Amino acid sequence: MSISVGVLSIQGDVQENILSTKAALAELGIDGNVSDVRTPEEISQLDGIIIPGGESTTIGQLSLVNGSLKVLKEKIKNGMPVLGICAGMIMLSNTANDRVVGKTDQPLLGIFDIKLERNSFGRQKDSFESDISLEPINIQKFNGVFIRAPSVTEVGSDVQVLAKFNDRIVAIKKDNVIGTAFHPELTDDVAIHKYFINLVNSFKN
Repeated sequence: MSISVGVLSIQGDVQENILSTKAALAELGIDGNVSDVRTPEEISQLDGIIIPGGESTTIGQLSLVNGSLKVLKEKIKNGMPVLGICAGMIMLSNTANDRVVGKTDQPLLGIFDIKLERNSFGRQKDSFESDISLEPINIQKFNGVFIRAPSVTEVGSDVQVLAKFNDRIVAIKKDNVIGTAFHPELTDDVAIHKYFINLVNSFKN
C-alpha cells in the first residue's frame, strides 16, 4: 500500500527534504509519494509529514493564519508520524526561549513536553558540523549539520532522548514524533529519513 508523505512548504529546506525522502523510499523499496504541502486540506490527506528547518516564528505564524496548525495537531494526536527539523522541532515543543531575546510568543504545537532554547549554539556564522550518535534508533554515527540550531535543556517523562552533543540534547522522540536540532536533509546520509519512513509505513499499514 502506497504511503503519502508531505513536507510543510511555507519556508525552509523543502526541496532538500523531498529529495532525501524520495531517496529513503527508494533505498527501502517502499512505494510512496512525496509532495510539498501548505493547506489544511493537503495535510489532512497525509500519512506522515516533515516540518523543515527555516524560521520557526514565520512558519508558525503563517500556518496559524491558514489553519494548518489545527489540522496538523489533530493528525499528530491521532498518531501520524512527524519529523521536525530545527525550526520544526521548535514548533513541536511546548516552550521556546531564545538564548538572546528570551521568551518568544510564536505559535507552537505543544507535542513535546520539553524546555527548549532557540539559537542555542549561536547565530548563522556559528554554524558547524559534528558526528552524532542516535543509539536508541540504531544510527551509530550521523553527520549533524547545525545551523542556528536549538537544543533541549529538559525533557518530560514521555520524551525519549535520542542524541546529545556536548551534553546538550539535540534529538528527541515521543511516540511517532521525532525532533532533530540538526539538518539531516543537508547530508547524503538518509538514515534518519529512512527511520521516519518506516514509522510512516507502520502507521499506514
